[in-house]
Amino acid sequence: MDGAQPPNGSNPEADDQTVEIDPSSTILDLTSFQLHDLSSVDLSSSLTELDLTANRLSSLDPRIAHLSNLKKFSLRQNLIDDAAVEPFCRWDSLSALQELVLRDNKLKKIPDSSIFKNLLVFDVSFNEITSLHGLSKVSNTLKELYVSKNEITKIEEIDHLYQLQILELGSNRLRVMESMQNFTSLQELWLGRNRIKVVNLCGLKCIKKLSLQSNRLTSMKGFEECVALEELYLSHNGIAKMEGLSTLVNLRVLDVSSNKLTSVNDIQNLTQLEDLWLNDNQIESLEGVSEAVVSSREKLTTIYLENNPCAKSTMYSAFLRQIFPNIQQIDSSVFA
Repeated sequence: MDGAQPPNGSNPEADDQTVEIDPSSTILDLTSFQLHDLSSVDLSSSLTELDLTANRLSSLDPRIAHLSNLKKFSLRQNLIDDAAVEPFCRWDSLSALQELVLRDNKLKKIPDSSIFKNLLVFDVSFNEITSLHGLSKVSNTLKELYVSKNEITKIEEIDHLYQLQILELGSNRLRVMESMQNFTSLQELWLGRNRIKVVNLCGLKCIKKLSLQSNRLTSMKGFEECVALEELYLSHNGIAKMEGLSTLVNLRVLDVSSNKLTSVNDIQNLTQLEDLWLNDNQIESLEGVSEAVVSSREKLTTIYLENNPCAKSTMYSAFLRQIFPNIQQIDSSVFA
């Protein structure tokens, strides 16, 4: 921890103790100090990073408004609501802020961040936000946006974020993939735990990591143009057939566990495949698995097949060791 020493133990009375701070440091980390306010803290005007994670703050100290050198600011896991964050969004002296983390608070709407002209990272995950309204004011310099574990129903007001590299919208109430056609720099897209039925990547070809696990997909069609994909997570859906994968020649990790697959198909071209998750399906043939991954045997180091009919074979372990000589990790059913 830079710049400060936490109070001993977890005694609530520690809130009133003066926090010892290294005045020469430009980084102040007050994570888990159990603070209700910052009255015991000396806020140096030279601070570039201020981390207030895991405290009990329900309002913002007005002295923060004078931290004109601040680049990173985290209020993660506090008690900040919409009213508390409103004055902060008018403190023009903080306009150079690059990273703003408001994760795990009591927000019900996207805060106005229009004054932060150089914002690179914006995190409002784990709140009670029902709409993305307000994101249209976010600077187009943004590279990482995290809005997971809220109550969002529609992807909107983010089409101007053409420099976005990471978009996290998992654990919401989304039904449709949309408004992403401008994300030509997007590297990671996390949409797990939503209600999406159809894959629509809006023509994006640059994504390297994509998660759509725990949705309502019944088909794997829609990934064909994502030729840069390296990791694809599709577990816990209703997919009955492996298809649309043959063009994904850079894929290293494929997770299609907990679906309705009866066979392994369309991965013969995936020579870079290292991790393959097939567990909790209805796959019957070990020979079929062997044929499907013949071109990736040299790279494949992990395969999971437990809770499939084929995994009940008495020759299961020996068979896998024979056809996959480089396997380092096989599911627990092998050793049952």
